[in-house]
Amino acid sequence: MKSLFLILSNPRYFAPAFVFTSLNIWFGTWAIYIPTVKEKLAIDKADLGIAIFFLSLGVFTVSPIASKIINRLGVGKATWFGVVLNSAMALFPLLAPSYYSLCVALFFLGASNGLLDIAMNTLVTEIEKEDKKNFMSAAHGFFSLGGILVGLGSFLIPLIGNPFLHMLITTIIVFSINFSLKKHYYQLKAAPIEKEPFSFKLFKPLLILGIIGFVSMGSEGAIIDWSGLYLKEITLAPEFLIGAGFLAFSITMTLGRFFGDWISGKIGSVKIVGAGAVIAAIGYAFVLSGNTVLAIIGFALNGLGFSVMVPELFRIGGNVKGVESSQGVAFIAGTGYLGFLLGPVILGFTAEKFSLVTSFYGLLGCAALVLATTFILNAKKK
Repeated sequence: MKSLFLILSNPRYFAPAFVFTSLNIWFGTWAIYIPTVKEKLAIDKADLGIAIFFLSLGVFTVSPIASKIINRLGVGKATWFGVVLNSAMALFPLLAPSYYSLCVALFFLGASNGLLDIAMNTLVTEIEKEDKKNFMSAAHGFFSLGGILVGLGSFLIPLIGNPFLHMLITTIIVFSINFSLKKHYYQLKAAPIEKEPFSFKLFKPLLILGIIGFVSMGSEGAIIDWSGLYLKEITLAPEFLIGAGFLAFSITMTLGRFFGDWISGKIGSVKIVGAGAVIAAIGYAFVLSGNTVLAIIGFALNGLGFSVMVPELFRIGGNVKGVESSQGVAFIAGTGYLGFLLGPVILGFTAEKFSLVTSFYGLLGCAALVLATTFILNAKKK
């Protein structure tokens, strides 16, 4: 909670934290209009899936070059460039007159999302190094808050009555706030490091972090997409409780991130990831009980456990010896996002081939895998 007060009391920390909020506001506002776009362009679910793939393709295309852009511009200027780029690109998917123009618009939205995601995480990493203060987890909490603001903003849909106008108003407000705050980070550059020639030994810690990122974000994506169906089909939850698992997951995810920096400061980044894996595993045990109330409690524990993992991975990845912070963050972002996209697909395939319960046993195994990798990271630190 200390990091939350730090952000709210000092614009040096609030400015980058609001960038996190902004990214989720732009993305979330587009997401709530996906059904509208599908209907407007008269496309089916398969076509929509391909269009959304172009969003992911944009992220993956920019990931390998993001660190070069950040190092060339400076992390502060790169973050602001990402804000400007997203402000423009967020408008085009809702203006797309055809299916193919939608695919192009989503590709560039994904690319701008990916660049800003890497830049803003690198920015927080550098400020943490410079000021010797932890607020990465709380910054990710502000990202979660962006989703809550989008949810509240969805009540304005009938009042505004126009998707593009809704996005335009949202973008003008978000851009204006960012413009007033950019002076607090614009000139910041990454501290120079003593780079080492590439070797597998240097890459190995990042590979382990990438595995954790892939597994943890894959699990997040699976819970977001499948928790409702699990409650409906496995625990036979009543209609009004089907969304309760996702709600519980989201609330504890946000709260956990606001407390994560304080706990990390006490026990360290690797140990907090391990503790998160244990909490997530306990959560899966509750989910697998087959009882509706226990399953909802389990999803809440999942949110709490996973809340600290991704922020800490970015923090660790940005501090790997001999690797530029932007490169470390870019690698974690790429592998994590890949997991977030593939996790629900793998879970769905497993559910179709075996059962949804089997899929959640697989997720329990993933939590155990994360815990096991933290022992490897701890061993390397000694």
